[in-house]
Amino acid sequence: MNIYEYQAKEIFRQYKVAVPQGLTASDPDTARKNAEKIGGEGWVIKAQVLAGGRGKAGGIKVARTLDEVQEYAGEILGKALVTKQTGSTASKVQTVLVEQLVNIDRELYVAMAVDRVLARVVCIASSRGGVDIEDTAENEPGSIFKEYIDPITGLMPFQARKIAFRLGISGKEALKKAVNILTRLYTVFTGCDCSLAEINPLVITKENEIIALDAKLGFDDSALMRQPDIGKLRNEEEESPAEKMAREAGLSYISLEGSIGCMVNGAGLAMSTMDSIKFYGGQPANFLDVGGGASRDTVTRAFTILMSDKNVKAILVNIFGGILQCDLLAEGIVAACHEVKPGVPLVVRLEGTNVEKGRQILRDSGLNIISEDTMKDAAVKAVEAAH
Repeated sequence: MNIYEYQAKEIFRQYKVAVPQGLTASDPDTARKNAEKIGGEGWVIKAQVLAGGRGKAGGIKVARTLDEVQEYAGEILGKALVTKQTGSTASKVQTVLVEQLVNIDRELYVAMAVDRVLARVVCIASSRGGVDIEDTAENEPGSIFKEYIDPITGLMPFQARKIAFRLGISGKEALKKAVNILTRLYTVFTGCDCSLAEINPLVITKENEIIALDAKLGFDDSALMRQPDIGKLRNEEEESPAEKMAREAGLSYISLEGSIGCMVNGAGLAMSTMDSIKFYGGQPANFLDVGGGASRDTVTRAFTILMSDKNVKAILVNIFGGILQCDLLAEGIVAACHEVKPGVPLVVRLEGTNVEKGRQILRDSGLNIISEDTMKDAAVKAVEAAH
């Protein structure tokens, strides 16, 4: 689950991570009034969307007068902001954050994430933060470094100082502030069950303050049961109908922009299936993991979710029958097809317990199901069907 910048900054404030003074607004008049409350000689008007790259897409503007605050808020509010991270579609901006303009000297990048291979939190940092961080990562990977954190000890002071030194921060007071903000960011990450805690940019001002100018927090959905206050921050209006249906059904679903709907059990098999579709010239329309114990009802819901995407031109079901045996799964697929009536070509590849019984059930169903024995053949047939 992701939240808006202003919500992330409220959490930062709770953990005493320094952020600029700011207020939200949903109309230009309120934006102007909030700028007056904040005071100062300049303000930044920032679109609140669940994606990065806002600056280059016209979602962040600097205002020097109250009239400009009102004008820029009017330009941003209601705009469908399309960035590199939103893809070709985006929801309309409903809220802006009006913040005090900060006197920036340097822009840095700091993030906490999980390295799943090493099973540790990793701090990713760069002395070249800001809007071009993605280009920096691609063209100058050497300017980005990592510091791995032992889950038993947490972020140690010497590690925080090491990161600060590599960011080019010097001087006793500046180092102390940098260590504090890095330590607190790690505390946010672990205390809130984050999957990502990112500050881009983390700025050093000309007054030698260190401030989180932006804030991005993503959370592990599986941990929301112990983070009820964070769970309340979810904005269902930002979710597609398919994503909302999947969440209510307890399915793992991510919408993509391709034409081949995927229904798979297990995240690893789902990723392999998507890779195979791409390899043979197709584009997956989604990631959908029905889990190891998928029932007839689960399969029916999964088909309903897939068919809610008008871009789906074919469906590939790739299931390994372990806990759920292939014959029971095949019965679920047949029943779901009678109920949902997919209306697009359906390719099914089954493997595992009672696989021959499952394949026979599909053959005897009388439905127009393309049954394949290997993932390669299934992917090829799905790509051909979608075309």
